Amino acid sequence: MKKKKIRFLVLGSNSFSGSNFINLLLKNFHFTIGLSRSKELNKVFLPYKYSRNKNLFKFFKIDINKKKNILKIIRLIKKFRITHVVNFASQSMVAESWNRPIDWYRTNIIAQIEFHEELRKIKFLKKYIHISTPEVYGDTQGIIKENTFYKPSTPYAVSRAACDMHLLSFFKNYNFPVIFTRAANVYGPCQQLYRIVPKTILSLKKKKKLFLHGGGYSKRSFIFIDDAMQATYKVCLNGKIGSIYHISTNHRIRIKDLVKKIFKLTKNLDKKKSSDYLMKKYIISTKDRPGKDKLYGLDSRKIEKELKWHPKASIDDGLKKTIDWIDDNLSYLKNLSMEYTHKK
Repeated sequence: MKKKKIRFLVLGSNSFSGSNFINLLLKNFHFTIGLSRSKELNKVFLPYKYSRNKNLFKFFKIDINKKKNILKIIRLIKKFRITHVVNFASQSMVAESWNRPIDWYRTNIIAQIEFHEELRKIKFLKKYIHISTPEVYGDTQGIIKENTFYKPSTPYAVSRAACDMHLLSFFKNYNFPVIFTRAANVYGPCQQLYRIVPKTILSLKKKKKLFLHGGGYSKRSFIFIDDAMQATYKVCLNGKIGSIYHISTNHRIRIKDLVKKIFKLTKNLDKKKSSDYLMKKYIISTKDRPGKDKLYGLDSRKIEKELKWHPKASIDDGLKKTIDWIDDNLSYLKNLSMEYTHKK
């Protein structure tokens, strides 16, 4: 299929990854529909708003949790002859999933299954890219491949694992054209302020304390948003139906060391003070959240070999770009909440 004939629908268009992916699609001249249950955010969080090709984009405010809306989505897919559906939509906060797990199961399992049941009937659909998560693996040892067994540790992870298994059953029984991606921690400009990287930067700018679960000793890989979205785009174009692709760097870092690195790179701090001094001044260690996994190490050799993808941005370069974004928009961002607000 020629690139110009590929027409996309992106669920979760207000999400950090979803909005950046739309921006990439527009750069490549793809007609794209974006769906979110909320109205479009301020353009500071939506990079596609600055695209020269935004005339190729249409936004619809639709909540997938309402069954009648699923049929609206299907009608849009048929009307615009969408060939590729990319689903970033989910209840995605891990710690908070313990408070109201039913909301996570409703969005991440029930609504998704209702949607997939209708979607599988569309014969002209070429690919359905399901953005999954390494949380389905639970706490891991060493570097893991895509065939690792699921051991979810939280309601969020359970909900994502259940949906993944449901989709695999659709692939096996209906040849449903699903492809899965599981990415490391994605970060960069335009990210929600309650995430660790922008929250750390903005907390320092505002001279506010930062709370770290369990002292920040868990280890993660962080991948810059541009690299993660290029990988997702390659999966859309050339990924194999029924496959799972890990998207990650080979660099893993403790959360507390990531915060310390941000301290060193952020401007307007007292440069006469050491980063250890600043850690003591601004960081408060708290009790770890229930079921928190200590390590995710994703083996990305499959996507590197099959689709010729490699991450380009170093952690320092990515953090500098994120800091620059906050500096450029500080007058607006400093007045926003840095806490997650749950929506049912």
